[in-house]
This record gives sequence, structure tokens and C-alpha cells, in this order.
Amino acid sequence: QVSLVESGGGSVQAGGSLRLSCTASENIVSRYCMGWFRQAPGKEREGVAAIDSDGSTNYADAVKGRFTISKDNSKNTLYLQMNSLKADDSAMYYCAADEIYTAYQALEDEVQFDYWGQGTQVTVSS
Repeated sequence: QVSLVESGGGSVQAGGSLRLSCTASENIVSRYCMGWFRQAPGKEREGVAAIDSDGSTNYADAVKGRFTISKDNSKNTLYLQMNSLKADDSAMYYCAADEIYTAYQALEDEVQFDYWGQGTQVTVSS
């Protein structure tokens, strides 16, 4: 059973930066589509960014130009660099992995990724 463990969340003021990490228990980062999702209290889960096995990336409009998704296959680790953070970015952030999706498909509604992490909280104060 694959496990995903997120880290790097915290509290930051608006305009600040954070880098989230997600480490997989198995060598899947190079082979699977990996994504970051977030969910704020009272809101639906939304896709933030995705990167597929060949390195293609996709971003939600709300984070384009501010967030960067990347991965280190040798470390089985996925990253999300978040800059120019806004209060609206406050949420629980989840890492997920799926064997089939492309980065483009990963941010569509109703996606069902195979594996999910437990989440890391990001709080941005204005």
C-alpha cells in the first residue's frame, strides 16, 4: 500500500511563501501523475496543480504564476512552491497520486486519485 506524507505547511502572512513536500513510500513519483489539492472549511476540494510522469504540468487559474509544482524522482518527492500567498490560499493541502491521469485530466472535477496523503495545513493571514 502506497503512503504519501505531506510536510511544509504552516502560517504565513499574505505575500509570503511556503514550500510543501510530499514523500511517497514507493517509487511512484516518476511513474504516476502527482497532484496537489486543497480544501478550505465549507468549500469543495479543488485541484491546485499536477505533474505527470513525463513532467507536463497543469495549474488551476487561481494559482497560475504564483505556484510551481515540481518533483525529484530520485527522492520520491513532490513539491509545491507557493509564492505571493493570499488569504484565499488558506486550506488543507493534500498530495495525491494516480497511475492513469494526465496532468490535464488531474484538475478536472470529480477526479478519483488512487492514493492520498493526510494533508498539511496552510494558513495565510492578511
